Amino acid sequence: MHIPTEPIGSIPRPLELIKAIADGDADAPGLEALYQEAIRDTLARFEDTGSPVVTDGEQRKYHNFWTYCVHGLPNTSPDGFKIPFAAGHVRRMLRLTEGPFRYRRYADSYLEVAMRHTRVPVKQAVISPSALSLMYPAEGLAGYTREQFLEDLLHEHETEVRRCLDMGAHKVQIDFTEGRLAMKLDPSGHLLASFIDLNNLALARFSAADRRRIGVHTCPGGDRDSTHSAEVDYAELLPSLFELKAGNFYVALAGEKDPERVLKIIARHLKPDQRVFVGVVAPIRPEVETPEEVRDRVLQAARYIPLEQLGTTDDCGFSPFCDDISTSRDTAFAKIRARVRGTALAERVLEGR
Repeated sequence: MHIPTEPIGSIPRPLELIKAIADGDADAPGLEALYQEAIRDTLARFEDTGSPVVTDGEQRKYHNFWTYCVHGLPNTSPDGFKIPFAAGHVRRMLRLTEGPFRYRRYADSYLEVAMRHTRVPVKQAVISPSALSLMYPAEGLAGYTREQFLEDLLHEHETEVRRCLDMGAHKVQIDFTEGRLAMKLDPSGHLLASFIDLNNLALARFSAADRRRIGVHTCPGGDRDSTHSAEVDYAELLPSLFELKAGNFYVALAGEKDPERVLKIIARHLKPDQRVFVGVVAPIRPEVETPEEVRDRVLQAARYIPLEQLGTTDDCGFSPFCDDISTSRDTAFAKIRARVRGTALAERVLEGR
């Protein structure tokens, strides 16, 4: 019985790279050697864990998983949407100041470099249309309607995902961390519903075969060992989440207070053509899980999720924001190794049952 296991994406950057980025322009020529070494080292360490699927660790995504595609656009301002975290700090989205909306870079540029350095299947994370929709100001923009913006946004997202699929990405993972946050911001559910509708408009542009290689990741956020929406009940998100027309779902679970309750909710709403990768290690917890702990979490999930629809993953990326040093590279890869080995242990138990 094979249970697929995949990472989410980000790995803490080497401290030398973090310092160099903080000291200057992320695209400065002098940084290129540091970027390349960070990518090579990340992929080599991923392979050393035995991970059957790898990522570049988002080493080149400046400054974070959210704004990498729009950072540096001249028609943006840094004073956009705020994301408050439990640790007391705030991250901000860029604000669009005028149309049209265009990406400055597509994620296939990262994928192309990663695939040069490994023969292991590589997945690529991209940001969701719903997250980027928060760039459009509530007061609107002269000469550029929200409808025009959303059409441009959907076109850019489709272009990025297609480029990654065409390049041979094992999976394209759409980061939807704002899903749970939407219920915190608007308990009525209207904001979440609008996010689901927008993301489904994007997913509808792909064939059924494409959607089997597309996934959606949800978590309560992860930055400096804290979250932005862990207090929101998963029951308010998960029924809507599985209405998304994607083939794969990556659901943070290891950090939940009552994972069995969450598994029961997933089991009620998971559709026959969907696979759910449940989180079995918690990146924001400093303790490294043992393979046996991971095994037991997989076996618990297998009591509720059909084995042919079950996979394992990390709850979140280990460093979605590039300046986060709360988790070391060594700890991140130790947790990944535990996930890989623990999943294999669970497979052996399930094969003998």
